[in-house]
Amino acid sequence: MLQPVGLDQARRIALREGFAGELVVPGDGGYDVSRAVHNGLVDKHPALIARCRSATDVATAIRLARDLELEVSVRGGGHSVSGRAVTDGGVMIDLALLRDVTVDPEASVATAAGGVTWGEFNTATHAHRLATTGGVVSTTGIAGLTLGGGLGYLMAKYGLSADNLTAADVVTADGSHLRASAASEPDLFWALRGGGGNFGVVTSLEYRLHPVAEVTAGLVAHPFPAAGEMLRFWREYTADLSDELVTFAGLVHAPDGSGVPLAAMVVCHCGTAEHAQAELAPLLAYGSPAMVAVDRMPYPGANRMLDAGFPRGARNYWKSSFMQDLDDDLIDVMIERFARAPSAMTAMIYEHLHGQVTRVPVSDAAFPHREPGYNLIMTSVWTDVATDDQNITWTRDTFAAMQPHFAARRYANYLDTDDTGEIVRSAYGPNHARLSDIKRRYDPDNVFHLNPNIEPA
Repeated sequence: MLQPVGLDQARRIALREGFAGELVVPGDGGYDVSRAVHNGLVDKHPALIARCRSATDVATAIRLARDLELEVSVRGGGHSVSGRAVTDGGVMIDLALLRDVTVDPEASVATAAGGVTWGEFNTATHAHRLATTGGVVSTTGIAGLTLGGGLGYLMAKYGLSADNLTAADVVTADGSHLRASAASEPDLFWALRGGGGNFGVVTSLEYRLHPVAEVTAGLVAHPFPAAGEMLRFWREYTADLSDELVTFAGLVHAPDGSGVPLAAMVVCHCGTAEHAQAELAPLLAYGSPAMVAVDRMPYPGANRMLDAGFPRGARNYWKSSFMQDLDDDLIDVMIERFARAPSAMTAMIYEHLHGQVTRVPVSDAAFPHREPGYNLIMTSVWTDVATDDQNITWTRDTFAAMQPHFAARRYANYLDTDDTGEIVRSAYGPNHARLSDIKRRYDPDNVFHLNPNIEPA
């Protein structure tokens, strides 16, 4: 914890540099609220929380932390499962007060501050019948998701969140304010699109927008005994999809609290109602579903569909991996293991990648995972502290049982705290060496290391 003399020094520095935000320390009202992140499994205590109101405040907080020789963490939306947004005993730079979103409908561009969530972003852009690829849970922060790549419901048509980033304002480790774009600091701009929070604090993000107002979206659930057949059907169904359709499938538990396991398919079609109806017809006609909830809705509604499955404060432990195909053995192992899941909030979902997200050359941005195929995300979620070990052990054992079927590639945004070493390198793939060189230029001392870390070359 920060000692009193350190706190006095911090306040002197902040006062001298005109810090306009709030400095929060242990014992202050609001400290526990400010240090909490979405994952209730994370319980860290920063020595100081710098709640910033501007990029200038962010620069002051970085210099303050370095002067005091304290670790730096950065909190945007605070949604990362790893909980690296908060540091034990260091300085947490909190962007929660930076929530402005401005939309230029004529240019089809939106600019949003680093503390904005996708729910807030989508509300602002939907007013102009525009959208860009965002997360599938509306409480996720735009900054963290975009910097790690940004899978989402519009990625087959319009690419990743990172593919739609056109500029970013960044405060680097020495307190410099930089504008990164294709025309200014192009190497930094390249690195930000998939390289995570390794290069500085992103205080503002500019996105390309697309004409998306309504989508056809929802969920179709089948009884658990039909899971194998449904997943095999879905595998064949995904072999030939238009760019307008993104679909996920996997194993979930009934949302009514009964704990009943189900096999489910999630869809979001951003084309016309007629095109969606035609393309979804085989999926909707398949089998004997236990529940069908697919309808025409505003795009922000689709972005909220899965929110209830990820309540703030619930305990989370995740594992994920890419693969190019879903073979029968993998499906069988998945079903057998899921039947023994200890929590009725846990899910195992395959995200299907095709279309525009797979057409971007690997070298065009830091995000390297452009192969058509699937990404498995195992989201173990529970609320009972007494079952922490049981849930974590089940997740690790299940992931290990499925490991032989995985590719040696991971999605950085889904990495948990125990995903280290070569696992982190696999998240950046062939772009890791270039990212390491860029890291050396912008953060040679690795100040920003609380992330899937890229060490300076």
